[in-house]
Formats: sequence, C-alpha cells, structure tokens
Amino acid sequence: MPDFSFQVQNRCSHTWARTGVLRTPHGEVPTPVFAPVGTQGTVKTMSPRELDELGVSLVLANTYHLYLRPGSEVIADLGGLHKFMAWEGPILTDSGGFQIFSMEHLRRIDDDGVTFRSHVDGSEHRFTPVKAIEVQEQLGADIIVALDVCTPYPSDHEHNHVALQRTHRWAERCLQAQTRSDQMLLGVVQGGTYGDLREESALYLTSIGFSGYAIGGLSVGEPKEVMHEMLDITVPLLPDDKPRHLLGVGSPEDLFECVARGIDMFDCALPTRVARNGTFFTREGRLNIRNARYKEDPGPVQEGCRCYACQGFSRAYLRHLVMAKEILGLHLATVHNLHFMLSLMTEIREAIEKRRFPALRDGFVSSYKVVDYGVRMRDREAWARRLHTSEEVAAD
Repeated sequence: MPDFSFQVQNRCSHTWARTGVLRTPHGEVPTPVFAPVGTQGTVKTMSPRELDELGVSLVLANTYHLYLRPGSEVIADLGGLHKFMAWEGPILTDSGGFQIFSMEHLRRIDDDGVTFRSHVDGSEHRFTPVKAIEVQEQLGADIIVALDVCTPYPSDHEHNHVALQRTHRWAERCLQAQTRSDQMLLGVVQGGTYGDLREESALYLTSIGFSGYAIGGLSVGEPKEVMHEMLDITVPLLPDDKPRHLLGVGSPEDLFECVARGIDMFDCALPTRVARNGTFFTREGRLNIRNARYKEDPGPVQEGCRCYACQGFSRAYLRHLVMAKEILGLHLATVHNLHFMLSLMTEIREAIEKRRFPALRDGFVSSYKVVDYGVRMRDREAWARRLHTSEEVAAD
C-alpha cells in the first residue's frame, strides 16, 4: 500500500474550491496549500526552523539544479533530501523539465528525452523519463513529477500537439520507471492555451492513472483570463479524489482565482524573488520599499500583520536595510512575504470551511492592486534571458 493519501474535507457550494488533507511519510499537508520554492535545497535566506515557525507544510526543490550540484547520488548517499537540508516536513520535487526546456539554445529534444548543457559549467547531460524518475527517487521527496514537455507562449496548435504526444508517452514511461511506493507521482497536464489539447491531456493522463495531477504550461505569458479558461476546461476532468497541483503559479490574486477553480496545491518563487528586490506584499498590492516616501516612515509594512518584520521594524528601517544591501533586509522581506502567502492560505481554508469563500475572494480581489501584466511579463522575459548568465536568478 502507498504511504500517502488524499482526502477532501470541505467544499464551496458556489465554486470548485475545496479543503483537504494530503498525508505523506513526512507529515500532513492541509490543502489548499502554498509551497515556498527551495530550488537548491533551501528557501533563500530562510532556515528550516524559520520555515517551520511560519507554518510551512510543504517545500518544493528543483530536480534540475540538485542533479547538477551537488548531485542526486551525493544526496542519496547522505541520507536523502530531507536529511540533507534538515527539513523534516514534506517535500515536492519538480521534474526539472521547465528549466531544461527554457534553455532553448542549450538543449536538443527527441522522442526519447532531452539532451542539455549545464548552465553551471557547460557539461552535457541527458534526461529521459526514466532518468527523471531515477534522480527524483534518489533525492527522496514525498511528491515527484513526471517529465513533460513545456511549450512556450505563444506557440501554434501543431507545435503543442506534437509536444503533448511526447508528454503522454513520457508519462507512461515515468509510471513504468517508478519503483518507490513512498512517493506520490504526479502526471502533468499540458496543451498550451488550446482547450481541445488540455481536454485530451486530462482524459489521457487520468486513463493511465496517477496518484495526483499537476497542471503545467500556464502563467508563461498568456493573459490571466486565458489561464482561467484552461483551468475551467481541465480541472473538471481530473479525478475528484486526487490532489491537483498548479505548477509555478502563486501570486496572491492567483491563489483566490485558482482555488476557486479547484486547485489544491501551488508553488512559486515570486514571493521570495521579489523580496530580494525590496518588494513586500500587502493587502492592497505590492509595496516597493525602495520608494523615497518610506525613508522616514515609522509604520510597519502592513498594519495588523503578525510577522516578525512587521512586529519589530519600521518601513524606514526596512528601506534603509534594502538600500544599504544588508542581508537582513532581504531576509525580513522574505519572512514577510512568506507569512503573507501562508496567512492568505489559512484564511482561504477557513473561509471554505465556514462557507464564506466567495465573499473573501471578492473582498480581496476588489482591494488588491495587481501589477500591470505587461510589465510583469517583461520582467519575466528578462529573467528568462538571464537564466544562464546570472547565478542568483538561475538558482531561484
């Protein structure tokens, strides 16, 4: 018998939102859940103890980066990823596919897998579905992800159709390659922004059977309403008794809109990445602490926030730290942003349980100022271009 289970506990009568509990060998994960990204086996600037104190129940680590260094075999020899990073709670590892396929000039894809060059030293490597599972079994995370083909946006229907057929063939091979019963394997629904392909992918993957399902290839440049449309098509076709993970999505407004569409799990580097640029999440939107207006501001980042940064420090001091490039400033911004995201998830779960989720969603969305999407995507494109030249960004 597998060492994990998933149970739905509460449902919203007006949306697809639901609460549940995912049981793993390393503890229970209440859903919906936001998982901070610890790409290199660490959530940047945060210790495992601090994550635990914040209430983090699930952390994501990246297969591609850990495979390259220190190496999955090294981690396995040292007792596995939990022991290696001193994190006792559940861990999810992605397949590494997104990183590999984003390196268009450094990889070659064929029907059996993908050959790529390391962004670290230029050495050549090859990932096949079997290799992706082998590496993730060596790492030893509680939840692992099948290798898939992630297409860029925009791309035409035929390109996405060909990629989808590869994703499905690779999904079969990943299932066949899995040897550990203590790891939940997620199949990845793809199909770009084409509803017929999303439907085909969801139906096919559920027909061959996975322990849970991830939805990939979204929030890669498409308008949010298109992402919502793809979720509206996909989620109803996935098994009700299996967890649904939306890969790489996790801005505050996305949590509400995607939970309303039946998503159980999220991961995203956004809260920690923008923290390192001096950006704090608030109920009204993002606050750029570098702004000169905060130079003498004695108030906290967010009134009423119970995080350590807001309880102990003023906006003026936080601005000083960030402008002086003090590490403490980056740490406190990260603490605040993670606390903000985790608190939102707690509010969402409680609202679903108490049958007031639509009111909570409407209230938050109406007052939260979303960053201009075009600006955000230009930032994302710039990040993608720097992926292989900037060590900090590549390791996000």
